Amino acid sequence: MSQAPGTTLQRAAELERSLRSIIRGKDDVVRLALVAILARGHLLIEGVPGVGKTTLAHALARAIDCDFRRVQFTSDMLPSDVLGISVYSTADERFEFKRGPIFTNILLADEINRTTPKTQSALLEAMNERQVTVDGHPHPLPNPFLVVATQNPVEHHGTYPLPESQLDRFLIRARMGYPEAGSEREILRGQVGAAQLDTLRPVLNAEDVVALQDEVSAVRVEDSLIDYSLAIVERTRRHEQLSLGVSPRGALMLYHAAQAMAFLEGRNYCIPDDFKKLTVPTFAHRLVISARYTSTLKRAEQSEQILREVVESVPVPV
Repeated sequence: MSQAPGTTLQRAAELERSLRSIIRGKDDVVRLALVAILARGHLLIEGVPGVGKTTLAHALARAIDCDFRRVQFTSDMLPSDVLGISVYSTADERFEFKRGPIFTNILLADEINRTTPKTQSALLEAMNERQVTVDGHPHPLPNPFLVVATQNPVEHHGTYPLPESQLDRFLIRARMGYPEAGSEREILRGQVGAAQLDTLRPVLNAEDVVALQDEVSAVRVEDSLIDYSLAIVERTRRHEQLSLGVSPRGALMLYHAAQAMAFLEGRNYCIPDDFKKLTVPTFAHRLVISARYTSTLKRAEQSEQILREVVESVPVPV
């Protein structure tokens, strides 16, 4: 079997081991976080408060020696609190742009759905084009640039559901539930979790991450796999229970995510399982359930159930 280059693959594996040493019992979520950053995407982590969403973002930032900022989103925040603002300088007699916290390599947007849609929309251009425009002037963002956003379930008080345009910017949505009994026991004893963040040492820097991203973009994807993923996308657009299927951006993101998954598995080519494993975390948050088909399931659970049925209905290429 053809393997990805050893040195870069070993670095990625070391990063994954470091994150798993802090986030116990959530190996699937750790893997999805790595897929997001290696595929040049953004990560949305959903779960009830206190299950380790913020800890995962902090661990990722500590394991990668690069600039990191955390923004606690609240209902009274303004877009300028994230992007920055132009301030008039009397000494220079001109406006000077004061950069906001978004000018960083890893931005933790904590509890993103506790702020208003107006402030949420401040992230749209940054997440899609890697730049922000203030007063008509574009300002490029650092490379790499990753948004790790956490959100509480929309059923909680004081939350604003993320609009479809915002959700579509996230490569992956990972759902974090309660830890298993063994992992929770270690958390209580201070052996893992936030208590151990100070012991985490960087294993990569920003340049290393860019190099890994370049390796991932070179992973081969056969035409039959492209047709396979597009068949899944097309069925979501024609599904009777969905009023909104997967967008072309979503299809492209699955392509890049599959490349990252193949790389992390030690391959320089994709196989059908790379697409199957990532269909739900890449597509579920992009779907909108038709009003007449709402069920007793939560929207996220219903979307995932529909996607699993769609994936099973599409023939896998040989």
